[in-house]
Amino acid sequence: MKKLTLPLSEETLLSLRAGDSVLLSGIVYTARDCAHKRIFALLDEGKDLPFPFKDAIIYYAGPCPAPNGKACGSCGPTTSARMNTFAPRLLDLGLGGMIGKGEMNKETRLALQRNKRVYFAAIGGAGALYGNAVVKAECVAFPDLLSEAVYRLEIRDFPVVVAHDAHGGTVYGAK
Repeated sequence: MKKLTLPLSEETLLSLRAGDSVLLSGIVYTARDCAHKRIFALLDEGKDLPFPFKDAIIYYAGPCPAPNGKACGSCGPTTSARMNTFAPRLLDLGLGGMIGKGEMNKETRLALQRNKRVYFAAIGGAGALYGNAVVKAECVAFPDLLSEAVYRLEIRDFPVVVAHDAHGGTVYGAK
């Protein structure tokens, strides 16, 4: 099990291989479909994004409200394939990588290779586990989207697996 602190250096990204188990600590930003559409609208209009984008990790999730005494409620991954239309462009613009559930398409995998980035898989159905790894949560963009808004999460020992690596490796079998 590798313990890594975000953001990840190019050296670290290149050292990761599909199948590596990792504990991530640092800052991630949540974004699902609706937030991605708004991010693209801002990019298309030439406007700045409402969060630091370069080398950021986007977690495809929508956190539930925090119960008393916790930073975040359940925060499980959503199906990543829904972001295939967005991921290549964001990677080409400097996104550091993504966390989600399930495999990404060939175009996204090629963008990961081209940009020397990785896609981490989180475990579906383990939202409570992931919520417990969040030590701080703050809405930073699109609050009207509620749980689909962009949240800045500070995470500690967030368990993931390298699903698609920077070398074209995948845990989902050869495609």
